[in-house]
Amino acid sequence: MNASNETPAAHAGASAPAFAHHRGYQRMFREGSLSLGIFLPLRFYRGDMTVLAGQAARVSQLDRAGLAAVWVRDVPLFDPLFGDAGQTFDPFTYLAFLAAQTENIALATGSAIFSLRHPIDLAKSAATIDQLSGGRLVMGIASGDRPVEFPAYGLDHAQRAERFAESVRYVRQLMQPGALNINSSLGTAQGVELLPKPAAGRLPLLVTGSSRQSLQWVAEHADGWLTYPDATHHPTGPKRLGEKIRAWRALIPDAGFRPHVTNEWLDLVDDPNHPRTSIDGGYTLRTGRNGLIDLLGEWQQAGVNHAALGIQFSARPADEVLQELAEYVLPLFPSHAAPTSTTPRW
Repeated sequence: MNASNETPAAHAGASAPAFAHHRGYQRMFREGSLSLGIFLPLRFYRGDMTVLAGQAARVSQLDRAGLAAVWVRDVPLFDPLFGDAGQTFDPFTYLAFLAAQTENIALATGSAIFSLRHPIDLAKSAATIDQLSGGRLVMGIASGDRPVEFPAYGLDHAQRAERFAESVRYVRQLMQPGALNINSSLGTAQGVELLPKPAAGRLPLLVTGSSRQSLQWVAEHADGWLTYPDATHHPTGPKRLGEKIRAWRALIPDAGFRPHVTNEWLDLVDDPNHPRTSIDGGYTLRTGRNGLIDLLGEWQQAGVNHAALGIQFSARPADEVLQELAEYVLPLFPSHAAPTSTTPRW
């Protein structure tokens, strides 16, 4: 389905030069390097919202410490059978709240569910946060993995693959300059324009997993790729991950740089030499900081450009874990220089 104001960029993933002025992208990504981010919440919701108290102040501290990114998840409805409420706050509202309390840290979604929300609402919220933050929004996007949410939206879970691909196309078209001429299965927009536009003209969209698409599609349409890490307690896992990343990059049409992101849930213990140990059926890594540093180095060697760490399962207090990461780990994997914001201070 074509529209007269479309360009090839409306459908294809963009190479790094397309984001040369995007502050969040530049802070997080460089070819051959790995930067660090933190997944929120710092502690999981267990029936009491006060577990999130003080979290924004900690994010402000991480911003001043030089962390590259903070990540929030998109979980519209809490399913007790799934057992994970995610961030609990709406991701876009919460990122706007964090944008007002930080200066440099990239604000990332991990991941916005493109199959559930309408592209106009996605584009409007995303471009607004990007403008308010001075160009710091990086969007991990996904097709959704919680079947119970789809009937609540009046949508067919089985159609999420097609809806995801069409939503990506629609969102990119909406963010182009000028009057729109869009004919999509998700809607028609003629002679109108979406405002605001992203601060740097375009938002990076990092596809999560396959999002029910082929690897070829991800190579052609994603601005980056976010995947699970494979095993993390032994070097063979990062090696397998490296093979996966190389297979994806070999399919990128212009052979240009696209960043890869992975994540891990950590139980960071106070013994710095505690060996990397898989717990919770492989869902969590228990280790000391030296084991974590080794893992991050292996990921960097494998071609990973950003590691988003979750400390929700750490037995130690969040402040202790964050302080250790800031003091001993972050200096080895620093964030990158980013352009100065040219947007007004709204």
